[in-house]
Amino acid sequence: MVAADAAPAGLNFAGASFSPGSTVKANVPLSAQAKSYAGQGGNPVPPSAVAMLATPANFDPRKSWPVLIVCSTSDFKRQNRDDLVQFYRRVGLTEGWVLLAGDGPQRARNDTAGWRLAMTLAAIDALHHSFVGSEKWPMACAGFSGGAKGAGSIAPALARSGCRITGLYLTGVNEDYLSPGYARAQPGADFLVTPVYVSAGHDDRIATVEQQYDVAGSIKRTGFGRIRIGTFHGGHEVNDAQTSIALRWFRELQK
Repeated sequence: MVAADAAPAGLNFAGASFSPGSTVKANVPLSAQAKSYAGQGGNPVPPSAVAMLATPANFDPRKSWPVLIVCSTSDFKRQNRDDLVQFYRRVGLTEGWVLLAGDGPQRARNDTAGWRLAMTLAAIDALHHSFVGSEKWPMACAGFSGGAKGAGSIAPALARSGCRITGLYLTGVNEDYLSPGYARAQPGADFLVTPVYVSAGHDDRIATVEQQYDVAGSIKRTGFGRIRIGTFHGGHEVNDAQTSIALRWFRELQK
């Protein structure tokens, strides 16, 4: 009985073996829908995507886990998995989240919202095929700078595709991409209850505090009713304390 109740030590994500507490990458297939998104903007459609999964040390897929979907900034040729590792992994795992990112095997010729959505959908499909019941796990989207715009663009489309989106964490965002993303994807009025946490650095010169308050105001006018703004002493960066606050807030509201 003890052995049966213990968390499985050897796990499999899309054909890649891993242990709880580790980070694993796997090549994952693109659905027909994902391929149609990937090809937008004239991008050549790759045969597969690359998914990265990070799990807490006590990860047991028989239980329900909150999943943080990472969208990277497009600056400096970064990919979603780069931001996962450098900006969110340590705090996310400490707070008991699973982290997931999807990218192309190479960077896109045109880094479109369709490309980000395609690769993210491929990673989510891999998660759902790897762990029974994970299609019901709550998900939040996180993004910094251009990644915040990306998160705002794809989160409504993920909700429309059936994902249970229960939070958006936007850092260093100077333009509202969530409102047009909502209008474009039309996930339904229920999506407007999704909590949105905006994190703003007092010394941010790229996305000033005033600009980020304006973004929050625009999101509120669209109809989103659960919006929080957190400020910190710092510049254009992801703040660990803010990440922790946002993830805890999302979990409280998931109950």
